[in-house]
Amino acid sequence: MFLPSVHAETDTEVLLQFIRENPLGILITGLNSAQQDFLQCTHVPFILDQPDSETPELHLRAHIAKQNPQVKSMIEAVDGKPPNVLELDDDVLVLFNGKHDHYVTPKYYVETKPDTGKVVPTWNYAAVQAYGKISLYYDSKTSETGSFLAQQLHDLSQHTEKSVMGYTGGENPQPWKVADAPEKYIELMQRNIVGIKIRITKLQGKFKMSQEMRSGDREGVVQGFAKLGNDTGDAISELVKERGELHDARKQEAA
Repeated sequence: MFLPSVHAETDTEVLLQFIRENPLGILITGLNSAQQDFLQCTHVPFILDQPDSETPELHLRAHIAKQNPQVKSMIEAVDGKPPNVLELDDDVLVLFNGKHDHYVTPKYYVETKPDTGKVVPTWNYAAVQAYGKISLYYDSKTSETGSFLAQQLHDLSQHTEKSVMGYTGGENPQPWKVADAPEKYIELMQRNIVGIKIRITKLQGKFKMSQEMRSGDREGVVQGFAKLGNDTGDAISELVKERGELHDARKQEAA
């Protein structure tokens, strides 16, 4: 990821909150394989585990299908190692994108465009990427993998039902639970998935929201997106305003 300092976000808690709010990640690997493509990716929702006294490191958890070509590449890469928990030597990358991104027309730059005309289009977006070491919980017949998958399915369903769908009980509908499905059906599903645990070794974040522009141009972007009259326009407008103010505050602190 290209990270100009003006767009880089280095606050770890901000990056972690971004992942919680945008759990659908893209798992990316580059592995030599006799049968699969070298580069593989899978879109999958992740759970973020915070450090605690027993596990002082950040982890991402997910599960994907055993028949996924990416899984086959990873199994091939660790050939000869124990079949229960497979640990890859190579790093993996998970990319999380923000909910809203949008093209930015030069017509929004109401300060620079009339002044010099030296403006070009761009695209505003936000993203976080996590590098790490991956472990695969492959054999669902073992107690270790069985426990991992059961916990993973429970935690992911609770997170997405409550934080994404807003099913929290009371005046809102009750969240769906894994226990709502037949036990034998869940056991069958678990036999066809592998659990993934990634120990995060590096986090990077980028909020490209026009904060590098002159104040008048930024205000033009804020107003321009607000006038679009849709959810994405409103969200980008607020982000440009928020990131612009944060950029100005950081400049003042550094002065």
